[in-house]
Amino acid sequence: MENHGRGAAPRPEGGDRRPPEPLPYEGVWRFTAPAVDASVPQARHAVRDLLHRQGVPVSDDLFQGLLLIVSELVTNAVKHAALLSPTLAVEIAVGAEWVRVSVEDNHPYRPTALEADHGQTGGRGLLLVREVAQEAGGVVDVEHTVGGGKVIWAAMPLKPPLDPARLS
Repeated sequence: MENHGRGAAPRPEGGDRRPPEPLPYEGVWRFTAPAVDASVPQARHAVRDLLHRQGVPVSDDLFQGLLLIVSELVTNAVKHAALLSPTLAVEIAVGAEWVRVSVEDNHPYRPTALEADHGQTGGRGLLLVREVAQEAGGVVDVEHTVGGGKVIWAAMPLKPPLDPARLS
């Protein structure tokens, strides 16, 4: 995302070569929270309020998907990383054409989205995150941090992808 979500549109010949001014809703916001159950709804509400306050042009489906992803990722950090990571960080990055949410903790374990036993409760959070992101035309990844922890992120376009079935 080196182009900050602005796309590959050509620039006018001989015109101003400076990048365009950022849109009012573009930016990066980061906050930390303790790795406790109460942080799940607090993180969800903080993201909800931020998106509204900044006027980010998200559809209702994308908005609900982002809140679900934040809830799942923070829940995973609380349940699985709190022992080695008493705090977690939530970051929201918004570009002209995309939004990215991420949750970072200091636990070194890098989870994978495995198929879970359907009789088992829980264990499908990352599958759900991946499904919600892909349905919106986005991607999910897990990366190691310099400090030995991990960051799990989901990036999605602000506008839904074209559905070929709807075009016919």
